[in-house]
Amino acid sequence: MNIYLLLMFEFFKTGLFAIGGGPATIPFLSEMCDKYGWFTHEELTTMIAVSETTPGPVGVNMATYVGYTTAGIAGGLLATLSLVFPSVVIICVIAKFMASFRDNKFVNDAFATIRPAVAALIATAVAGLIQDAFFRTGADGKWTVLIAPVILFAIIFILLQFKKLKKIHPVFWFAGAAVAGIVFKM
Repeated sequence: MNIYLLLMFEFFKTGLFAIGGGPATIPFLSEMCDKYGWFTHEELTTMIAVSETTPGPVGVNMATYVGYTTAGIAGGLLATLSLVFPSVVIICVIAKFMASFRDNKFVNDAFATIRPAVAALIATAVAGLIQDAFFRTGADGKWTVLIAPVILFAIIFILLQFKKLKKIHPVFWFAGAAVAGIVFKM
């Protein structure tokens, strides 16, 4: 299949079913990683980190990155538009009819049913990120714990228990995380 059609299909599907925003796209991206090899799980972790620190929705940033690295500028545009298109259509339809369904029991029940699914998608994404950040599988198939990220996580977790440090602007935490990522990557 043509790479552009494949990108459009995969990101349209992701945009259609990843209810809950950027973090909900991560399981779909992980599946693309395994299915097509467009990027590695380590690159996915890097994409998530970069997408979280740059302006804009995480899912859109990641779609642009994957599309661009896979098929250039056209791929980046197609992947991004394909991801966003289902949401735009759904939002337009819902906006048109929402006022008449605002107090509808079935609509409220449907949203109540969707919430656990969104939570499960996000929990799956978090579990995958933890696995990619803290563990590696060796050639023998055995898991090894990556000590540096675990120690860094523990240090940051402990630091965030102090009220004064919680008041530090998130930009400084992102900058610190970027520096730590660069240092540990060397």
